[in-house]
Amino acid sequence: MIEPPSLPAAPPATGSDWQPLPRRGAPFAAIGAGLASMSILLLAGGALSLVLRNPWWLPTALIAAAVGLLGGAWIGWRRHRRTFWRLDDQALGVRRGHLWLSESHVPVSRVQHLDLRRGPLQRAANLATLVVHTAGTRMNTVAIAGLAHDDAERLRDRLARQLDHDDAL
Repeated sequence: MIEPPSLPAAPPATGSDWQPLPRRGAPFAAIGAGLASMSILLLAGGALSLVLRNPWWLPTALIAAAVGLLGGAWIGWRRHRRTFWRLDDQALGVRRGHLWLSESHVPVSRVQHLDLRRGPLQRAANLATLVVHTAGTRMNTVAIAGLAHDDAERLRDRLARQLDHDDAL
């Protein structure tokens, strides 16, 4: 019986070729996720309390907001600490998550153009977001938020150089 060829095992996210995001970006991820979760739970808790005619609707909504803020901040912090990237000659890879692991590979041949975004808080922390626009309609952008500014520039320049090299062939 002929056995199908086995695929090589995926390298661990902590291997030397997978790069973690800088730790200084984790508070920004925590604050963003915490505020988003807080807003959703504040509105849901307040609306549910009003519909059920809860006389304690304000404390209920505030407790829901606090739970959303703390829970969302914890999730945002962990998500940031569990995001890794790597660039090789063929593709840009992004690995996110622990329980639900997501791994994206963008072949250099599919890259259309690149954006580097930096808001005022990101500039203050020397961070950037690299946005890679790809050919196709599904999942046509890959964004890596919280990169060190130097790494984001290096990735952008290297991807652009590989694009120019591939176009010349």
